[in-house]
Amino acid sequence: MKNVQKDFIIVGQGIAGSVLALELIKRGKNIVVIDKPELSTSSRVAAGIWNPVVFKRLTKSWMIDELSPCLNEFYSSAEKTLGVKFLEERKIAKLFTDVHEINFWKKKVTEDMSEYLSEEILEMHAPLQSKYSIVKQAGNLDTVAFLNATTQYLKTKESYLQEVFNHDELKINVTGVSYKNLNANEIIFCEGHLVKNNPHFNYIPFKPAKGDVLTISCKQIDIDFILNKGMFIMPLGNHLFKCGATYNWQDLTDVPNQAGKEELIVKLKKIIPYEFEVIKHEAGVRPSVIDRRPVIGAHPYNAQIKIFNGLGTKAVMLAPFFTKQLCDYLIYGESLNAEVDVKRFVEQMK
Repeated sequence: MKNVQKDFIIVGQGIAGSVLALELIKRGKNIVVIDKPELSTSSRVAAGIWNPVVFKRLTKSWMIDELSPCLNEFYSSAEKTLGVKFLEERKIAKLFTDVHEINFWKKKVTEDMSEYLSEEILEMHAPLQSKYSIVKQAGNLDTVAFLNATTQYLKTKESYLQEVFNHDELKINVTGVSYKNLNANEIIFCEGHLVKNNPHFNYIPFKPAKGDVLTISCKQIDIDFILNKGMFIMPLGNHLFKCGATYNWQDLTDVPNQAGKEELIVKLKKIIPYEFEVIKHEAGVRPSVIDRRPVIGAHPYNAQIKIFNGLGTKAVMLAPFFTKQLCDYLIYGESLNAEVDVKRFVEQMK
């Protein structure tokens, strides 16, 4: 088989790998993505919600002022490139439990959160009688539509190889890397939680968490916003709703967990006073790092090997900004944010 020369090999085509592939192609780079979709379902199962607010403390999500404009710019541009609609701005309705939550909300609005929190306290009558307010500048990405469209685009560019990556066949040399018949300047691993099988980056202290999500049908609910009360309920159209999610640090498989399903049903029954039917039960493992920050950059001893991982539950929000930073690092040698640089874990290698 004839050898093929590429600028970059990307391993993994979840949210991180997809955004990175599109950005590198946009910058004129010749890439190939190696992926086996069945190996990790996290990106496809995800609701793709971006939320600028940390509800527990009613503070801004980390770096949201920088992330938000980059998010909208990237996905809007990607929609034009791929010819598919997958980005939707949506309000998040936060239901209040008591007057203390309402007063805290009002306080945060007057302090520093007016850009993201509505000052109006509204009355909801269905599906639950409750006072609520709105989170602004939120929304969701249809992750399945985005990933499928990206796969098809990569195939048209002859930049997609569907197979399980075999680490034993990766060769590192002074000029770059080679994998089977592929030669490249660098390889970037975007494997999600499967990084545990990567001999080059398995020293990083990942703390993956499995999440179960349900798709339900309920004809009595008629909302166009994302509902939040200890979980999310996101309308999909045709009386279907995606609901979740659980956190499980023990069962780290993509197999739906019955206990997770039951946990979500119990929560849903406290919010929805109507009969509903579970249409689908899915699960995926989020690739979170112990310090809850992405992990990006070069292997300390083999600079040709890079990583772009650990985006966790906020992958949709984080990927565009840090992809641009990573590309500037790869192409122009610019520095990475110290909070995300893989160098912070060098001590773990010893």
